[in-house]
Parts: sequence; C-alpha cells; structure tokens
Amino acid sequence: MDSWLTTVGLPIALAIVMLGLGLGLSIADFRRIATYPLLMLIALACQVIVLPAICFGLVLAFGLEPELAVGMMLLAASPGGTTANLYSHLFGGHVAVNVTLTAVNSVLAVVTLPLVVNLSTGYFQPDSQTVGLQFDKVLQVFAIVLVPVALGMVIRSRFAGFADRLAKPVKILSAVLLVAVITGAILNERANVADYFIAVGAIVLIFNLISLAIGYGAPRLAGMGKPESIAAGMEIGIHNSTLAIAIAVSPALLDNTRIAIPAAVYGIVMFFTAAAFGYVVTRRKDLADGGTQNATKPVEV
Repeated sequence: MDSWLTTVGLPIALAIVMLGLGLGLSIADFRRIATYPLLMLIALACQVIVLPAICFGLVLAFGLEPELAVGMMLLAASPGGTTANLYSHLFGGHVAVNVTLTAVNSVLAVVTLPLVVNLSTGYFQPDSQTVGLQFDKVLQVFAIVLVPVALGMVIRSRFAGFADRLAKPVKILSAVLLVAVITGAILNERANVADYFIAVGAIVLIFNLISLAIGYGAPRLAGMGKPESIAAGMEIGIHNSTLAIAIAVSPALLDNTRIAIPAAVYGIVMFFTAAAFGYVVTRRKDLADGGTQNATKPVEV
C-alpha cells in the first residue's frame, strides 16, 4: 500500500471528505447533544471505551502480530465516518443524530485516538522503534481531522447557499477519490490481498459485527427509539477506515503500511456487513408491523 496513492492521494481524499462533513455541520448540530443526552452518552461511551476494550480482547484472543494488533486498535479508536450517515439514511435511521455523533466523535478523536494508539504501541511493541503519536504528530492528526471540518463549517455559516450547492459536488468528488485510492491500493497490493484477508479477515468481521450490534443494542436496551438506535448502530459500527489508513501510512505519522492492513480490510468488509445489518433491523420492524396487523385484523367468515 506504500505508493503515491496512499501517501499523497489518500490525505487529499480524506481532507475533501472531512471538508464535505463540515459543509453539512452547524453549531446547532453540537447543541443537539442536549436534545438526546442519554443517547449521546451511551453512544460516546461505546465508541470511546467499550469498543477499544472489546477490540483489545479480540486482539489478544486471536494472537495477532504486534503491527496488526496496533492496526486493529487504531481502527477501533477511529470515529465514525460520513458513510454512516448514508447507511443511516438508507435504513431509516435518525440522520441528524448521526451528524451530531460524527461531529462530536471527530473532536474527541483528536485526544482519544492518539491515546489509544500510544497505549497499544507501548503494549504490543515495547521493544520497537515505533514511538506512536507524539505531540507534534497529534497536532497533525488535529489538522487532518478538524481543520477541513472547521473550514466547511465556516463556509456554511457565512455562505449557506454556496455551502448547499458545494456539498453535493464535494461528496461526489470525495467518493470518486476514495474509490480511486482504494482501487489503486488494492491493485498495487493485489499479490498480498489474499494474505491480508487471511491475517485479519476473521477478526475484522467479528469486530465489525460486534460494533454494529452494540451500537444498536445498547440504545434499544436503554429505551431509545428504533431510528435513533439505527443511527447509533451505524455510527458506532462504521468506523472511519480512511482516517485510520491515512494515519498509519503517512510518513509524518506512523509510516507503517502493515498497521494499515486491518483498516484496509475493514474498509471493504463493512460495506457488506452494514448493508446486511440495515436489512435485518428494518426487516424485523416490517415483520413486527405485519404480525401486529395480522393479529388485529378481524377474521372473515
């Protein structure tokens, strides 16, 4: 995966993705936290605490080699991405909740992501020359994550009409660039793709399914509505693999392509698992509605 596509194209694509996120955000999205305090608390606790702990347990259970273990923890610490908003919309989730969670998670990730990566590096690679994300690198993560988002928000606040017109082309451009980067990376590593899936495919799949289940199940157990729970499930279950890959392969950050392998595999797997998850939860709703209608329908004689 070490090519100009990932070292140059990927950061550019990520910046455009985050800019597109910012174009759709406003201060009101952060104020919405007060509207859904319990949901936000549950979702953020799952994202920041529960999932990294579960991922750590899976890594130990699977006995991954150190670089892949750090890569899994980097993935677990990555916030949700804009793809979660799309899937939430497709399957009846509360998209406004997604937008708020994405915004808050992106801000928190500036602190939590380097913390998880540094702890993981110290645990799994104690004798390695890899030093994780030190303060100067944390500043670069801040620039990668928040500067484009802030720029998009400023554009929206001052030129709302222009931001609305720009949002769709930016989303299309970011999607095209991401597809190009991922395709190029896969073609460049086509001889190793099978080995990557063998190495981390099972743990990535299990972690993704657990993330989706916890993201949806925890709010439902707390009495949240189905749309809000679907939104949380997508947000927590669909990590920003693009961000994780960019941090792993960037020469200025971790500069390690093997650390990027779990996120690269995850970036492919999650499209299918998220779609299956959305189908299952909406299908359950349809079956419940159908069962209720059948139970209350008068019997014709």
